[in-house]
Amino acid sequence: MLGKTAGGILWMFRYLERSENLARLVETGQRIALTRPDAATSEWTSVLQTSATRAGYDARHEAVDAEAVIDWLLRAPDNPSSVLSCVESARTNARLVRTALTREVWEAVNDGWMSARDALSRRVSVRDMPRVLGTIRSSSGYVRGALHGTMLRDDAYDFARLGTFLERADATARLLDVKYYVLLPSASGPGSRLDNAQWEVILRGVSGEGAFRQVHGRRGGAAEIAAFLMLDGRMPRSLAFCADKIESNLRYLEECYSARGPSQIMAADLRKRLAKTTIAGVFETGLHEFLQDFLTANVALAAQIERDYRFVE
Repeated sequence: MLGKTAGGILWMFRYLERSENLARLVETGQRIALTRPDAATSEWTSVLQTSATRAGYDARHEAVDAEAVIDWLLRAPDNPSSVLSCVESARTNARLVRTALTREVWEAVNDGWMSARDALSRRVSVRDMPRVLGTIRSSSGYVRGALHGTMLRDDAYDFARLGTFLERADATARLLDVKYYVLLPSASGPGSRLDNAQWEVILRGVSGEGAFRQVHGRRGGAAEIAAFLMLDGRMPRSLAFCADKIESNLRYLEECYSARGPSQIMAADLRKRLAKTTIAGVFETGLHEFLQDFLTANVALAAQIERDYRFVE
């Protein structure tokens, strides 16, 4: 497969995953802001930080306002990381690699783009928020379903999966890193007692509440939730799960091309480090430091994949 095609597939699925994660982030921000009305501005500021779009927002707005932040993240034309921009970028990449996709995958991407364009043609009201965010999440899910149900398990499939899990790992780590400090009831530092009700909002935001209860029952607080979202390999949005899938898909590419590159070594190292990590060790050394190290490693791995498979000739 040409590097340009591989890159188009990987970024198509990165953008799709990013659009879904942004929708989940907006929903989580709204829920937490409702539980903390006295600190709503702080919450929406943290949402901007999590999405890495605060600088762009601040350059165009004088203050952090819930309605403005939501519009910025969902549909602002001058925000290249808005949901609408991400869906459009996914479709553009899908068109470029159309011959590497099945008809069902292309149609799912195109239908999702049309649905998002219609849903985000105007500012989203509070009343319409659940419907619009649900549409965005469902559209991403339809593409994944088409991928799993119709695509040959070849290198194109592996690059699609790499895009999904590189982006998902980044989103989970950023969410935990920013929310950790926002949800601390005091400035006493990492490891302090957290507001469990608000952390459960985060669980719901990543569709993890039901799975968490299956593992922990009605017990389990902030440390258990953090461990679940970072280290539990059964949770589809955990760092451990994403790292495992990244390593396995790179291993399939190694077999496909009969070549082991630096990216395979880096992915194996990242997965092994997570497997040896305990939540007690994370809190002892610092959750923020742990997550920043993970984010740095994930970014470096993504860049190495681009070099190894020559996305830019």
